[in-house]
Amino acid sequence: MKKVKSILLRIMRIPALKYVVVTVLAVVLIGFVDDNSVWHHIRNKQYISELEDEIQKYEELNQSNQDRIRELDGNPKAIEKIARERYFMKTDEEDIFVLSDDQPKEVNDAPAQ
Repeated sequence: MKKVKSILLRIMRIPALKYVVVTVLAVVLIGFVDDNSVWHHIRNKQYISELEDEIQKYEELNQSNQDRIRELDGNPKAIEKIARERYFMKTDEEDIFVLSDDQPKEVNDAPAQ
C-alpha cells in the first residue's frame, strides 16, 4: 500500500498532469458520452443519408405512378389492359384460363402408426 501511495504522490508532482487529465476527460466527454458527441453526429449523418436515399426512391416511384396515371387518363386501351391482367375481366365472348406455376404439395404415403 505504501508503494502505491508513493507512486501516486510522485505522479501528482508532475506539473502538467492536471492539464493532461482535464484534456483527456474533455475528449472522452465530447467524443463519446455527451448527447451532442462526435459519435452521435456520425450516426445522425448516416441516418440522414439513408433517409435521403429513401426519399429519392419514393420520388422515382411517385414519378412513375404519375406517368402511369397520365397514360391511363389519355388511353382507354391501357385501362382495359390493366383490367384484363390484374382483375381477370373479360368480354362476353372470351374465356380466361389462369395458369399457375405453383408446385403441388407432395403427399406423404407412409402409413400412420
